[in-house]
Amino acid sequence: MASGGLACVKYITFFCNLLFALSGVLILMVGAMVQLNYAHYSNFVSDHIWTAPIILMVVGAAVAFICFLGCCGALKENSCMILSFAILAVIIFLLEIGLGIAGYIKHSGLQGLMETQFNTTMKHYKERDDYRDAWTLLQTELDCCGTYGPNDWETVFQNKTLPPACCKVINLSEAKECTTIHAVQQGCMRKLLGILDSKTLILAGVVLAVAGIQLLTILFACCLYRSFRRSYDHV
Repeated sequence: MASGGLACVKYITFFCNLLFALSGVLILMVGAMVQLNYAHYSNFVSDHIWTAPIILMVVGAAVAFICFLGCCGALKENSCMILSFAILAVIIFLLEIGLGIAGYIKHSGLQGLMETQFNTTMKHYKERDDYRDAWTLLQTELDCCGTYGPNDWETVFQNKTLPPACCKVINLSEAKECTTIHAVQQGCMRKLLGILDSKTLILAGVVLAVAGIQLLTILFACCLYRSFRRSYDHV
């Protein structure tokens, strides 16, 4: 029978594993929410940046799955399952650290990447339906016009007209089409960048909290493994 100290470590490890599993579900949900709510802006952000929510969902699912090993190993006092859980948890932890570093490096160049995508989609606005739809959705949802303002569309529309989404209300006595005078004056890039920055802070906070829980769980799992091995050695 397990001693009082061993039983305490076992149930603390089990409790931490539950938190670990919940953290995995939380990562999965955050990744899914970002993907569902903002994936339609992917034309304005580089593809390798937009893979972050998908990676989060994969990591979250993996965390929730390996916690099964930790919980079962703690309750059954199975040192092999505890060791397997600890190794997998360390791998996930290191992966999250690597993703965090990569995300920080990529975020520093996010504005430049976005500017390139904005210019590309605007340049081919008349040629590609998906770019037209993306711009219509972006300008309608964010109440903005152009990359930095309505004048950006002068390279696309030579007759001083603008996409209809740039104008919320047009006075028909003044003009029948959307023009710079009637357009929303705020550009879209700063608005979208602000949204992405705010979501990045949320993701960073979630990952830091999860990493703390994971590190604590790994430490308790290692202590529990050593306790199991010592108890087996004395048998």
